Amino acid sequence: MTLDDLLADGAPPICAILRGIRPDEAIDVSAALVDAGIRILEVPFNSPDPLASIAAMQGEFGDRALIGAGTVLSVEAVEALHDAGGRIMVTPNTNPAVIARGAALGLDLLPGFMTPSEAFAAIAAGAKRIKLFPAARLGAAYVKAVKDVLPREVGVWAVGGTGADTIGEWLAGGCEGIGVGGALYKPGDDAATVGQRGRDLVAAWQATLR
Repeated sequence: MTLDDLLADGAPPICAILRGIRPDEAIDVSAALVDAGIRILEVPFNSPDPLASIAAMQGEFGDRALIGAGTVLSVEAVEALHDAGGRIMVTPNTNPAVIARGAALGLDLLPGFMTPSEAFAAIAAGAKRIKLFPAARLGAAYVKAVKDVLPREVGVWAVGGTGADTIGEWLAGGCEGIGVGGALYKPGDDAATVGQRGRDLVAAWQATLR
């Protein structure tokens, strides 16, 4: 399963960023999000034992969701992600060696950028999607300006300060999708709470389609 497959199947273009999640709660929280309709799940590497969470989530939901890691900062981390069964690699920065290794391993890539130079470096390293971070500081108008010079087929995602109240703004500004962290999950949140936030987020996305 790839990100292209999910989006073509009508899945919401929303990546859940589960920063701080523990392996013992990963399955329950992931189940609540998948039930809500969110099918892209990211466990940042600066979470407790992230590879254990990713492996468990992949085993349980890998046929229905795209599971992977965020805050991937080294080639070694890319390889560990791949070995754990992860399928999507998200970074906060533009590191061509990290991006190229992810591409070589067949992972879906969502590397972070802020400037046009970083965007083009990520694309040259093998990314066909890139992540504006931190997005809220720059705004949807910035996305539109950057997209004017990017290859038409490159998808831009917004991460950082995103949520149900802004998804329409980002999509209208030209984003393919968004990643949502603290507005969806914070350490200590129970699965029921996260599931309700997920449903609200999916409903906000569906409203943009009308």
